[in-house]
Formats: sequence, structure tokens, C-alpha cells
Amino acid sequence: MHVFEVLADPVRRRILEQLAHGEMASGEVVELIGAEFGITQAAVSQHLKVLRESGFATVRAEAQRRLYSVDVAGLRAVDAWIGQFRNFWEPKLDALATEIARGKRERRNAPMTKRSGKRA
Repeated sequence: MHVFEVLADPVRRRILEQLAHGEMASGEVVELIGAEFGITQAAVSQHLKVLRESGFATVRAEAQRRLYSVDVAGLRAVDAWIGQFRNFWEPKLDALATEIARGKRERRNAPMTKRSGKRA
């Protein structure tokens, strides 16, 4: 499954959002996602399996629990694909940062008005 097919599903995106906050037990994921999306434990488990197999999540056993966390491998694949398009927006963002800095500098160097105590 292509990485964007994995991320196209709102349930899987939501699971990843939750895992981004830290490791979660499979039962916690099932409870949260099941309640939010109205899906069964089996359906949530299938989504977790897809995330694992596609490199977006890892699982480790701790006694009887299965603890899930984000695997950066899948995110690196997304970043690599998006990277080929960065040259379209990075120069514009750099130019915006320059303009913002110029505006701050101009406000900082502007003379203070006597009545309001604010810069002109």
C-alpha cells in the first residue's frame, strides 16, 4: 500500500495523531478510536496492522499489553516524496520571513509619538 493510501483513511490519520502524543496500549487506541468513529475492536486492530505493515507504527509487548508508537520510517517516506516539491514554496517562505523581519525592524526604529507613547 502506498504511503498516501495509508494516510488517506481518516481513522488511520487519527490513530497517528494520538500516537504522536506518546505510546499507547492497543486497548486505549481501541477505546478512543472506537468511540470516536463507532467502529469495532477488530476494525481498529486492522487499522493498527496497516499502520505497522506500512512503517507508520511500531508495537512492543509489555506483559499482556501491546504498546503502539509512531515509527518515523513511514513519515520519512512522506517527507521524501514531498521534498521534491519544496523548491516551489521555500523561496516564497524565505521572502515572507525577510519581509516580516523588515517590518519588525522598521517598527522598532520608528520614532515614538509624544501623546500615545506608541511608535508612529
